[in-house]
Amino acid sequence: MHLSDTLISPAVAVATSIVAAALVVVATRKIGRENSRATTHLVPLMGVMGALIFAAQMLNFAIPATGSSGHIVGGVLLAAVLGEWAGFLTLTSVIIVQCLLFADGGLMTLGCNVLNMAALSCLVAYPLIFKPLIHNRNSPSRWAAASIATSITALAMGALAVTIETELSGITALPYGRFLSFMLPIHLLIGVGEGLATAAVIASLRRYRPDLLFDSTEPTARPRTQFIAITVVAALLVASVAGTVASSRPDGLEWSIERTTAGVEIAESQSPLHHRAARIQRTTALLPDYEASMAGLVGVGATLVVGYGLSLLIRRR
Repeated sequence: MHLSDTLISPAVAVATSIVAAALVVVATRKIGRENSRATTHLVPLMGVMGALIFAAQMLNFAIPATGSSGHIVGGVLLAAVLGEWAGFLTLTSVIIVQCLLFADGGLMTLGCNVLNMAALSCLVAYPLIFKPLIHNRNSPSRWAAASIATSITALAMGALAVTIETELSGITALPYGRFLSFMLPIHLLIGVGEGLATAAVIASLRRYRPDLLFDSTEPTARPRTQFIAITVVAALLVASVAGTVASSRPDGLEWSIERTTAGVEIAESQSPLHHRAARIQRTTALLPDYEASMAGLVGVGATLVVGYGLSLLIRRR
């Protein structure tokens, strides 16, 4: 789902970056002013949950009978634990680390990727689907159904957004209808996988730490050091084995582009903004394409620092 700069025009890049930046500003203000859980709940959790999602996104899983693979986005899970605005900020920090440190997703398309993955899952799918489905319902099956339905919807909206952004850019030879006919089905399947994973994690939290779920009726307590330590260790373990167990098949976006273009490689744009963005990203990307064996561990550490620093900034506001 991480768009590269090749697919997006400067106009679309600027427009989506402005919208994404505005949402970040709104999110920090809303959390700082309205969320009483910020000091006891969000500060220790934003960093560790961001690190866990970063590690989980490295685990590409194969999609049977397609030749493609997918990875979870994590927005629904983050919103369920942190709330929609804090979840959005946390996932945004993950996307920024992936872009700047690992060149995963283009610098010009950073705004697109934040909107497609973080905003649509945390700010749209979660409040419109997940929350109404679990409202005043304590049934485990209800929570599982909400997790799966919301994840599928979030991935489908993200796939649709990608096709719209590329169509509006007009710099590739990707026919809108054909591109969407591949993007939508494959991301619906990825959404099923993400939904099952999300449902499993939420079910575990509801059983052992229901107070950590944002919409829980349980009294909120500050996450214990043990829980934070376990989450960090889990993120480090996942990141350390991701390179050996993750599927090497092309992800849903790459797979869709290959089939839409019949394998013809898309030509790179020659605009000055594309060249400038590529030059900047080559400078910031110390571990491009996660090529080093320690890349996952470095990414977990960087996401921890960014997420925790962001949560402290919110608390001070």
